[in-house]
Amino acid sequence: MTNYSGTTGNGTAEHSEDAGFGQRVDQLGSDAQQFIDNARSAVADLGQTLDLKGRVERNPYGTLAIAVGVGYVLGGGLFTPLTGRILKLGVRLAALPFVKDELMGMAESAFQGYQTGRGPPPSGSV
Repeated sequence: MTNYSGTTGNGTAEHSEDAGFGQRVDQLGSDAQQFIDNARSAVADLGQTLDLKGRVERNPYGTLAIAVGVGYVLGGGLFTPLTGRILKLGVRLAALPFVKDELMGMAESAFQGYQTGRGPPPSGSV
C-alpha cells in the first residue's frame, strides 16, 4: 500500500527503484545498439575483404552454389541421409575415370598379348 509521502508500506521510495530499473533498461538498450553497430561493421569489413560484390559479378552461378552449400550446412543438412547419398555418388563419379583408365589399360594389354601370340585364343575359334 502506498501512502501520500511516495513510499511503500515497507518505507522504501518507489521513485529510486524505478530510476534504477530505467537506467538498467537504458544501459541494456545502448549495449544492444553498440553490439549491433559492431556486428554491422564486422560484416562490412568481411564483405570488403572477401570482395563479395566482385565475386558475384565475375561468377554468379558459383557464388550461388556456394551460398546454397553454406545454407545447407548451416541448416543442419550435413548429417542427413541425403548428404550420405550425395557423398557416395560423388565418390563413385570421382572414381569412374580411374576405373575406366584401368579397364582400358587391361583391355589394351590383353589385346596386345593376343596380337603377339602370348594370349589365349578367342573363345569361339577352334
